[in-house]
Amino acid sequence: MFGNLVKIQCCIMNQMSEIIFLESLFIWALDCEGAHRFQWIRNLVPEFGISSSHVKVLSSPAEFYELLKVQIKAAKQRVVMASLYLGTGLLEQELVHCLEETLEKSLQAEGSPDLRVSILLDYTRGSRGRKNSRTMLIPLLQRFPDQVRVSLFHTPNLRGLLRLLIPERFNETIGLQHIKVYLFDDNVILSGANLSDQYFTNRQDRYVLLRDSPKIADFFTELVDAIGDVSLQLQQDDTVQMMEGMVHPYQGDKVAYCEIANRRVMEVINSARTRQELLHAKTFHSSQPGNSLLSQQDTQASGDLKPEPDTWIYPLIQMKPFGIQIDEMVTETLLTEAERDARIYLTTGYFNLTQAYMDLILGTRAEYRILLASPEVNGFFGAKGVAGAIPAAYVYIERQFYSEVCYLQQQERVQLQEYSRAGWTFHAKGLWLYLAGSDLPCLTLIGSPNFGYRSVHRDLEAQVAIVTENKALQQQLHQEQEQLYLCSGVVSTSTFEQPNRYVKLWVKLVTPLIKNFF
Repeated sequence: MFGNLVKIQCCIMNQMSEIIFLESLFIWALDCEGAHRFQWIRNLVPEFGISSSHVKVLSSPAEFYELLKVQIKAAKQRVVMASLYLGTGLLEQELVHCLEETLEKSLQAEGSPDLRVSILLDYTRGSRGRKNSRTMLIPLLQRFPDQVRVSLFHTPNLRGLLRLLIPERFNETIGLQHIKVYLFDDNVILSGANLSDQYFTNRQDRYVLLRDSPKIADFFTELVDAIGDVSLQLQQDDTVQMMEGMVHPYQGDKVAYCEIANRRVMEVINSARTRQELLHAKTFHSSQPGNSLLSQQDTQASGDLKPEPDTWIYPLIQMKPFGIQIDEMVTETLLTEAERDARIYLTTGYFNLTQAYMDLILGTRAEYRILLASPEVNGFFGAKGVAGAIPAAYVYIERQFYSEVCYLQQQERVQLQEYSRAGWTFHAKGLWLYLAGSDLPCLTLIGSPNFGYRSVHRDLEAQVAIVTENKALQQQLHQEQEQLYLCSGVVSTSTFEQPNRYVKLWVKLVTPLIKNFF
């Protein structure tokens, strides 16, 4: 039954994609300026209009870490954190200590404690080793059982004999909870960074803070709750169990589990979209002649005078195991419609684009500047065993793509650049879109996806499209892009002639077989 539902959903989504494409062409034909040409995205997801003054772009791991601590300490109602895993070092322990202090403070307040903490991690990554994410968080569960929830997502694709045979670490290749959202009351941090010491010190990523954004915070709270409801719940004795009545992800029926998960997540997306559409209709009505003065008087009387939105946030969700492909659809449409002389700066810590993304980059008209990790700043560089060969596999994939660019004589339009920084690793992902003739970006994608096979097909992913008409915020995004690309060099034929780019024969032979797993 679920197979049929997925087929029906895919047909509907394909039809929606055609509608989006035609509508977008119409909008572009009208030569609309700025953000308005991207309003087609709200056909798929909720659109949140905010003031650009509520958006702050962060630039460093240290700034990200300090902000996490400040936000945890200031939280009064909710702390919601979704990550691949929580590390086990001193910096991570300090984060847990901040949570403990804040929860203790809420207990001592008059009346019943209001603060709720919800943490969503991946089961396989969070269970790796004797000391792991679970052992870090169990003391919070034991001390604050009524206020803390720890959910561990387990992919439904890792089950049966496969689950028994694949060893630790390698089992993480089948599928993960990869979303990174950090939320404190009404403040939301979107990032690609995990909760681990290297992401707080010398692993470069991207980070954006959305301040005083209750509707966006509500959306991501509901999204994390929905995934948490279909995840294993960590218990005080380090065991796990599903919520009562919920299908088990690897012991229960896979089709039934995926159907329930699809329904829970789509309920969050669709209900938020409906609420925002009603809000847009109400706002439009109140802005009409004869209503605007009355509306302004009502707003002033309620003391809720807010600036007009000049920035729009679109949450893009990708959960292919559940038949949800919104991020993929929006990304492909953005790449498809990028006009001649538009510039797209795309970055990924792991260069392993899907065939669809590669075809669009090579076959469309915009200019591309693709930033990726040099072997030395790849997160797997120097790893033991088979994992140590992964940087070489990425070099091989990069060289194949570069060869295709050269074959098509697209070197001027499509340029690869490698990030290199002594003592650092590179994990930044996303894109910035500059319209033709503009020196500043009007759209950025930021979040967890890497634009690779895993992001599209295996893992749970979320990012946001931020569209803005505000020049100051556009300048922030431009500076973020420039700062990252400043640490890079342009890839040429001579790049692959360097000794550190030598790829062993066995890596070349194995890479096509395993590239869909990393």
